[in-house]
Amino acid sequence: MATDLKIDSKDQDGDRVSIAQCSLTKDNIDDAILRANGHKSELKRQFNWLSALGLGFSITNSWAGYLSCFGQNLIYGGPLSCLIGLVIAFIVQFTVTLGLSEIASAFPSTGGQYHFCYILSPPKTKRFAAYVIGWMSTLAWWIVTCSGISLAAATLGGLVNFFHPEFVASSWQIYLFYVATSIVTIIPVFISSKRLAWTVQTALFLSVLGVTLFLFIPLGLHKHVNDGSYLVKPGLGNSGWNTGTAFVLGISNSLYAFGGTDGAIHISEEMSQPGRRVPQVIIMTMVIGLITALPLFIALMYFMTDLDAVRDSALPSMELVYQATGNRNVTVFLISLLLIVFVLSLPSQWVTSGRIAWALARDNGTPFSHYFSKVDERLVFPVRTTIAAFIFVLLYGLLYLASTTAFNSIVTSAVLFLNITYAVPQGILLFQGRNKSLPPRYLNLGIVGYICNTFSILWIAVLGVLISMPPELPVYTATMNYTSVILVGLFTVILIAWYFDGRHNFEGPQIDWDLLKEANIQVLQAAHPMHLGHKINV
Repeated sequence: MATDLKIDSKDQDGDRVSIAQCSLTKDNIDDAILRANGHKSELKRQFNWLSALGLGFSITNSWAGYLSCFGQNLIYGGPLSCLIGLVIAFIVQFTVTLGLSEIASAFPSTGGQYHFCYILSPPKTKRFAAYVIGWMSTLAWWIVTCSGISLAAATLGGLVNFFHPEFVASSWQIYLFYVATSIVTIIPVFISSKRLAWTVQTALFLSVLGVTLFLFIPLGLHKHVNDGSYLVKPGLGNSGWNTGTAFVLGISNSLYAFGGTDGAIHISEEMSQPGRRVPQVIIMTMVIGLITALPLFIALMYFMTDLDAVRDSALPSMELVYQATGNRNVTVFLISLLLIVFVLSLPSQWVTSGRIAWALARDNGTPFSHYFSKVDERLVFPVRTTIAAFIFVLLYGLLYLASTTAFNSIVTSAVLFLNITYAVPQGILLFQGRNKSLPPRYLNLGIVGYICNTFSILWIAVLGVLISMPPELPVYTATMNYTSVILVGLFTVILIAWYFDGRHNFEGPQIDWDLLKEANIQVLQAAHPMHLGHKINV
């Protein structure tokens, strides 16, 4: 149903125009909200609710992501750390992400966290805060993409080793797998740029099929079942840390299963009703993640026959599946399916990496911003920033040739970098005042919002310590953790970029609060009439 929006605003050239008589459909209400957030519509709104969920979940892919890192939890505390760590990690990440979702509901924009920082910060600090978070978010997503590619490369190497135990892939061979995976997975982003919705939905359906097969095939083939008490037995870790420290380290490691939950935010301008759908997609991504990962790992822990063999394996997921099924051919089939799931999740990560860099360039936040802010007219997506992300990924992968330890440290640090970008906007919101800072919105958390925002600030301080700790004691060169060094280095690079470029050129979006408020009210009238009783001061 069309509705009338009775306010004045500015057109794209900055002239005042009256839109009191304009009949607004759902589509151009979305464009009005985008204009109120300081930008014009340049991308096709090709994602519906299901395809947005496909993109969001194919990035997070909790069950597949956890298969890549659960072995470290077994080192920390055995099955107990693996299972309880996963549940607590979900609660923690859900709380942080829920608070971020409320802000995304109020200010839907591809820029995401840096956009929120600019809007919510005091005038004197908004440009600096947005610039720092914008670059941290961009680099974090590029590193997350590196992580996904490295998982596929490592899984491929593990499959070859499973067939030929005498073969151990060298660093340069893994890098060649890495480059090949990068090329293969970025191609769909270009050849199906106008049909990405189908690509990400395929990834979603295959992931659901994959976890179903991973769960039910071992249920039918297992020959050994552990006693239930084994799954919660303490003292099975061999990391060298005391029980308490090892347990909390297991929680931080389990967060990888819920990484990249902000993915849907960065396609806000490519879906209708983003203020409504983005928080829905983010919440569903988290929920589906838990209900797929937890039952799978309960079953696999029940069927595990040799804890030490899994912990010591170069590819723990393969060893665990082999112990659960007792069949080499079935193991190869399932791990091959896992490899396909990894590969099909990567186009979504390329999409996100390109979009967020493009959004930052649009606000003059990158060098050569005029060049990188262009949207390709034929392919209708930001080709230049996507290629920039691709080049970064290839160059970053060279680090694997120099030091696999440093490479892995930077990959795992992406969880910390992303969570910093989730927490900072919530901290600014809390200190600026929720009631006066947030316009009408679909997701209104009320008192729960204070809890989420406060927890996010406190948690990021704890997470910064946990992720910087070495995974095992005593510490050797091979087990060093470079996260703290990388974090300091990253901030230093961003500060240098700010001093020489950002402080002169970065602008940030120009917000039309009247238009934003009125357009959001239109959405609420259609979706959530009860929300209109809440008084908002803007």
